[in-house]
Amino acid sequence: MALLRTAPMPPPTPRRGPRLDALGTAARRVAAMALTPLVPADYLDLVAPLRKGADLRAKVVRLERETRDATTVVLRPGGDWQGHVPGQYVRLGIDVDGVRRWRAYSLTSVPAAPDGLISVTVKAIPDGVVSRHVRDRLRPGTIVQLDQATGDFVLGAHRGPTLFLTAGSGITPVMGMLRSRLDALDDVVVVHSAPTRDDVVFGPQLRAWHAEGRLRLVERRTASAGILHPSALDDVVPDWRDRHTWACGPTALLDDAETHWADAGLADRLHTERFRATVVATGEGGTVTFARSGTDVEADGATPLLDAGEGAGVLMPSGCRMGICFGCVAGLRSGAVRDLRSGELTTAVPEDGVRIQTCVSAAAGPCEIDL
Repeated sequence: MALLRTAPMPPPTPRRGPRLDALGTAARRVAAMALTPLVPADYLDLVAPLRKGADLRAKVVRLERETRDATTVVLRPGGDWQGHVPGQYVRLGIDVDGVRRWRAYSLTSVPAAPDGLISVTVKAIPDGVVSRHVRDRLRPGTIVQLDQATGDFVLGAHRGPTLFLTAGSGITPVMGMLRSRLDALDDVVVVHSAPTRDDVVFGPQLRAWHAEGRLRLVERRTASAGILHPSALDDVVPDWRDRHTWACGPTALLDDAETHWADAGLADRLHTERFRATVVATGEGGTVTFARSGTDVEADGATPLLDAGEGAGVLMPSGCRMGICFGCVAGLRSGAVRDLRSGELTTAVPEDGVRIQTCVSAAAGPCEIDL
């Protein structure tokens, strides 16, 4: 009688713990480095991304929820950070789903803080790819790209009676001024519009200063009363004409303010800061402008930008044409493109610094490429 032989049972697969997962991640990183040409600076970037001499970056230290939609991002800037003046803004480059997107945010921290940290406060908007990412997905420890501070919405040498006229996230540059210069100003009134009490960014701090008598706060509930029109200032700030005013908020508020101050012959007493509105036309295909070569070409929504450019005689960097080697990466200066693999739409306006792969991206409306 033949004996029935059975194969030995395979040993159980060991469960992966956190240590093995970390080793696996490190191994994949080393493997990726081995397959990618690197220079010494690349190795330094891995271990000291904030060092002097490197591209300017910042590390997310913590996130603080201000309202249901507003989040303060506390950052440790790199060694070449040159500081800022209250009221200025910075551009941050944040990677969202593999695409680096640049956005400008007002600084809400005091300059030269003892701990060396800076902060911006970001209000999420319904179609805001970056602002919603900051609210929902950004985590401490993340490295982001950073530009030096800029902007002229600042107090300068002013110390006299002051009016801050703000709405929504327009309070953010003003908070940087108040935290730094409140005690140096003679008389401060803040008139702020927001949908509800809970929607006032920095509401607890502003109300505490009001209770302490350090400033006078006038809150306007836009959900029930609408945004305050400058013509109503005679009722809430009768001496507004005697004050220098810093205004920041929606375009309509600033347009009305500029008209109101000009009609009163006081245009030189009004200082405004406008947040850029991003409006990008989208569709299927469109005119592709290759900026550096000065070439325009009509492309449909199924033709890779790489092919469209080459067909028009533009010198296009490329590699595998499969979206793997990243040899075809170029800047999207403005407009909209669609990823032919996933259908994802990427949009940009000037100074956003968005980079795309031309071999797997097609025009989704008029767009301008930095080639």
